[in-house]
Amino acid sequence: MLKEFKDFIMRGNVLDLAVGVVIGAAFAKIVNSLVSDVFLPPVGLLLGNVDFSNLFISLSGGDYKSLADAQAAGAATLNYGLFINNIINFLIIGFVIFLVARYANRIFTKPQPAAEATEKDCPYCFTKIPIRATRCPHCTSHFQ
Repeated sequence: MLKEFKDFIMRGNVLDLAVGVVIGAAFAKIVNSLVSDVFLPPVGLLLGNVDFSNLFISLSGGDYKSLADAQAAGAATLNYGLFINNIINFLIIGFVIFLVARYANRIFTKPQPAAEATEKDCPYCFTKIPIRATRCPHCTSHFQ
């Protein structure tokens, strides 16, 4: 059983998956920091210094200054500001992932070789003719 476990763990796809998960988690922290520390503050500033994380509705009927105060009091709250933050976070993360994937595709995609020409232009009437033709079917000119 120990040998089977070792064989399972040492398979390439399991190791690739493990590396992918670890790198993905580290990358997620970077992207989350980029969104919450770089992109969201200017968005809040553009919308009139709105801090989305403090937008909530108290379902208990009390009046609280901030979400932290309401939660400390044990009040039931509808945290729509956190939901807005998560939507913005998702959109920005999705866009960043799109840009990274697009860039990676450009780097790692091999250029396709140019297709071999199958047609040429007739030097007299400029119509397309097969590359091996010696006489144009349109103007009947001879050429090499």
